[in-house]
Amino acid sequence: MAILPSQMQTLHSLIPGSRSAAVEDALVQTFNTIVLQEIILLTGGLSAACVYKIVVNDQSYILKLADPAEVIHDHSCMEAAASAGIAPPVYYLNKATGITITGYIQQFPLQTAFKSPDILLIELTKTIRGIHELPLFSKENSLLDTVEGLITEFKTSQMLTGAAFDNCFAYYEVIKTHYPWYDSDRVSSHNDLNPNNMIFDGEKIWIIDWDAAFGNDRYVDLAIIANFFAAADQEEHLMLETYFGDNLNEYHKARFFIMRQICRIVYAMLMFRLANSSKEDGGSHDPDMQEATMAAVRKQLMNGQLNLAEYRGQLLFGKAMLNEALNNMQSARFDNCIKQLINIIN
Repeated sequence: MAILPSQMQTLHSLIPGSRSAAVEDALVQTFNTIVLQEIILLTGGLSAACVYKIVVNDQSYILKLADPAEVIHDHSCMEAAASAGIAPPVYYLNKATGITITGYIQQFPLQTAFKSPDILLIELTKTIRGIHELPLFSKENSLLDTVEGLITEFKTSQMLTGAAFDNCFAYYEVIKTHYPWYDSDRVSSHNDLNPNNMIFDGEKIWIIDWDAAFGNDRYVDLAIIANFFAAADQEEHLMLETYFGDNLNEYHKARFFIMRQICRIVYAMLMFRLANSSKEDGGSHDPDMQEATMAAVRKQLMNGQLNLAEYRGQLLFGKAMLNEALNNMQSARFDNCIKQLINIIN
């Protein structure tokens, strides 16, 4: 399909002017042309990067414009995952400009693509194993520093206060004291395996958006997947059995359960940050925490009634995640899991 000069101007108007020269250079190096049959700005994700679907020579690709200062290690993680067939193929990457061109995967909804939720969980867990078996990523961050920073930022914002938050952070202090944050057992970790970053093409699951990837605690990826897809105890057990096999023990279960609460707190803090910045009228946030449950949020997300790229979705999801963490930390299982961690340390 031929593109007229006037159409090219319209297409290129989607690219920030400061990035257009670098994008044209990327297109020439990859395709030997700057002619695009189509360019669509993709929305709905939570990344700060600009992501586009482009069509060149009747083939679809993903063009991503990220902040160059933030992607040097992220590109290395993505390259390793692409080489292993976990991430889509990489056709162009430039660490100096933050520009990547990768394969476009036509996706099917994860929740409806598999015959049963159990099969989906097994496939997701196998995908996690594949990520964790990659050579250890060179980028490393402190998980404890990340959690502490997010909680401090939230408290400083004063956007929401009350008993639910006070109780949640009190339980977190127990976790902070007893969790083995500096365990030397590290794996290559994606660290943000939310449903937006998983694409099913009808045959396999692909993982995208490696911005948060670094060498980390293996339970992070497992916990994040569980928080989105494993609502019942038997589903949680299925995941752990698939991942650890015959080596599964009570300590694994305790680490996993505690990490689920850590990740719920992290996602709550991230969602509150987004909500605080996207609220338009500058007014106060609804402080009610009673109606926010993960069961209700999951239903609204699946029905398209809730959008995590919008204020209401961000606030409600943050509340639901925090409530879920608090409910679990108030349980007898939480106390038993903390005891498991203490016994191992001692």
